[in-house]
Amino acid sequence: MSARSYEVRTYGCQMNVHDSERLSGLLEDAGYVRAGAGEEADVVVFNTCAVRENADNRLYGNLGHLAPKKARRPGMQIAVGGCLAQKDRDTIVAKAPWVDVVFGTHNIGSLPVLLERARVREEAQVEILESLDVFPSTLPTRRESAYAAWVSISVGCNNTCTFCIVPALRGKEKDRRPGDVLAEIEALVGEGVIEVTLLGQNVNAYGSDMGDREAFSKLLRACGEIKGLERVRFTSPHPRDFTDDVIAAMAETPNVMHQLHMPLQSGSDDVLRAMRRSYRQDRYLGIIERVREAMPDAAISTDIIVGFPGETDADFEQTLHVVREARFANAFTFQYSKRPGTPAATMDGQIPKAVVQERYERLVALQDEISWDENKKQIGRTLEVLVAEGEGRKDEATARLSGRAPDNRLVHFRRPADEIRPGDVATVAITYAAPHHLLAEAPPTAVRRTPAGDVWAKRNNAPAATPGVLLGMPKVGAPAPEPTPATGGCHAN
Repeated sequence: MSARSYEVRTYGCQMNVHDSERLSGLLEDAGYVRAGAGEEADVVVFNTCAVRENADNRLYGNLGHLAPKKARRPGMQIAVGGCLAQKDRDTIVAKAPWVDVVFGTHNIGSLPVLLERARVREEAQVEILESLDVFPSTLPTRRESAYAAWVSISVGCNNTCTFCIVPALRGKEKDRRPGDVLAEIEALVGEGVIEVTLLGQNVNAYGSDMGDREAFSKLLRACGEIKGLERVRFTSPHPRDFTDDVIAAMAETPNVMHQLHMPLQSGSDDVLRAMRRSYRQDRYLGIIERVREAMPDAAISTDIIVGFPGETDADFEQTLHVVREARFANAFTFQYSKRPGTPAATMDGQIPKAVVQERYERLVALQDEISWDENKKQIGRTLEVLVAEGEGRKDEATARLSGRAPDNRLVHFRRPADEIRPGDVATVAITYAAPHHLLAEAPPTAVRRTPAGDVWAKRNNAPAATPGVLLGMPKVGAPAPEPTPATGGCHAN
């Protein structure tokens, strides 16, 4: 009997992407094989997100498409996990009785057992735990990228933002021991990884359940001692917990990149108060100022919500003011949508769609102008680019490659005559800037082969780059779109 095949379809934030790597690893550890392109899988797993208003409609639509396929294929199984499963529980099986397994955010390690139990008993298995069963990073993993990896340092969140349902679904913050985090990073480096992104729902609150307010900055400095680890990033921090010791650690640790994603959400103190955010405009801009004092070359990005209930024209102008002052390299901008189960969903003062759309377009236009101006400052600079796989949609047609600069800007460059692989590092001179990418019109002046490139070549048995995984954003199952300023996602902080 041949091995059963699987497919994992992932929606939502980085935490879900990371969880899907674990789900794939668990299934392969249990003897399943990944379904090939165009192949109908024996097991389809949906790793869901609950932060958008229509998240459930999207799920049930996808489940509906699979129902006739399952009816034609005895033995096919469908599993639903993630935040929407944690929230809706038995509702999923009631609305889609052809689903075999429903599991939550706290027990992803149970998936293989639940699938087998559903097969033997011939009935749906629903298992939702209220607290974490096993820390996900202890589970088997199928990483997509040879050169970049997520490393989860905490799960859950202790904040109570009125627009966010994540704490209710992911639970209170739980931190991993620093030694366990560092051991995982060292093991990844031993496998060829040269870039890691430390991941947490509120990553810089790390240490809160250990009683050490400087645990995160200490962790960053400890990453600097790991030989072979070239780039360290983290996401997403919260302004409330962003302290000067973290800024110092970023500035003084050579392999911690001068790139910061600092969610703003709104520039209005009144809206921040309604959002239950624990900082105000002055505090936020003060953080940006201190980061730039310590790291003048830092690229800072953010998240902004437009049209939060009660937002006035004057409130929105305050957001535009912060955008002008902060001069973000880029911003993930969102039109407010109701998240079922959040306090904001029932607040008075819901903003008409047309008003939200008009404000949103003004914000995007302003940010695009600033992003372009900031990118133009990179023209003439020589940058070390970590060659990526699948970052440039036009790479094949334009005979170029793509990758990320140390500050995480996307760089396209001409393919050199010599072999170059994802995971290698190319030195390029920037000659052109667009709002969302940089271009080096000449081939690299130097190429450094890395252990990550060696691993990629061994995996693929081919020297040329092919479309696949976003740098630092491994894709699992169905393809995910490249992030743009208009995308959704969690970005809860």
